Amino acid sequence: MSHYSRRDFLKQLGVGAAAWPAAGHAFAARPPQEPDPGTKPLGYAVVGIGSLAKGEILPALRTTKRSRLVALVSGDPAKARHYARLYGSPEKNIYNYENYDQMASNPEIDVVYIVLPNSMHAEYTIRAAKAGKHVLCEKPMATTVKDAEEMVAVCRQARKRLMVAYRLHYEPYNLAAMKMCREEELGQIKMIDAEFGFVIGDPAQWRLKHAMAGGGSLMDIGIYCLQAARYLTGEEPASVYAEQWSSDPVKFKEVEENFSFMLRFPSGVIANCYSSYGINYVDHYRVGGSEGWLEMEPAYVYSDLVQRVYKDGKITATTPSTWDQFAAEMDAFSEAIQQDRDVATPGEEGVRDMRILMACYESARTGKVIRLI
Repeated sequence: MSHYSRRDFLKQLGVGAAAWPAAGHAFAARPPQEPDPGTKPLGYAVVGIGSLAKGEILPALRTTKRSRLVALVSGDPAKARHYARLYGSPEKNIYNYENYDQMASNPEIDVVYIVLPNSMHAEYTIRAAKAGKHVLCEKPMATTVKDAEEMVAVCRQARKRLMVAYRLHYEPYNLAAMKMCREEELGQIKMIDAEFGFVIGDPAQWRLKHAMAGGGSLMDIGIYCLQAARYLTGEEPASVYAEQWSSDPVKFKEVEENFSFMLRFPSGVIANCYSSYGINYVDHYRVGGSEGWLEMEPAYVYSDLVQRVYKDGKITATTPSTWDQFAAEMDAFSEAIQQDRDVATPGEEGVRDMRILMACYESARTGKVIRLI
């Protein structure tokens, strides 16, 4: 097995890090470009200071080139003050959930990044758009299709951009996988396997509450498998068949532990996808083609992603990734706003996923294949 550095890997693909082509007709995804000298970074307000914001998003805003932290929103004033001091955000720009709408009068804030439990995404996206701010919203976009559609409609009416935080659309190894599949470098794609699972911890956390999460492992991590199947094929699934089950009826009283779904695409590709809150642990996808295969393992986590490709009797592997996915995601959104162009993962993309996720639940509930197109 041969190993390649990031630079060698990009060179092998014939792609420069600063000149990545569009990944395909369905997704115009690419890493953000270097800003021109003197380009003013856009101001971000981070809404919710939970583990994701503390562990990934706020640290990433120290390294972004087109984005900077200017405000925080939290129901805990002491926590907000602590993180404002730690990351250099003005304490005058601390908001809570009651005075949130007052951001409308703060010209320092260009973008609001929603990092709240799933059921709160719609409300705070809509309020941000009405306050005149662009919105970056964590996945899943909402807990119902209706809410997702309303988010898109309100942002469009307010003439503000809405992006769903699908960070892997801005991650080079996943972009390379899209390119190889779309350009049939592995021959005709025949099948996709995608799995993501881990053992979930605290049984009292919001992800195990249906009212806040909207579902269990499918909504939280199965969406990565769904996304992979869609961005690798460049197609929308024609039908889905799904099953769900749980081993602990107490811990998983409100949401599912395990979810398995099969997507059939118009080209004939079948994607077998699986998510679990009870496996320690799996993080993988593999694409099988008529002339070779490609796999990512890990595939979906925040760092150390590795890609392996089998072709012409040889396996090549990348070195583990080290770039900051969250910084790339935020700078890609800022770049789209600054250049007045469409984002690669707009709200409409989140709506498509929500419709498929709801069809998955319907199939699991009824035991039937659900037609999508």
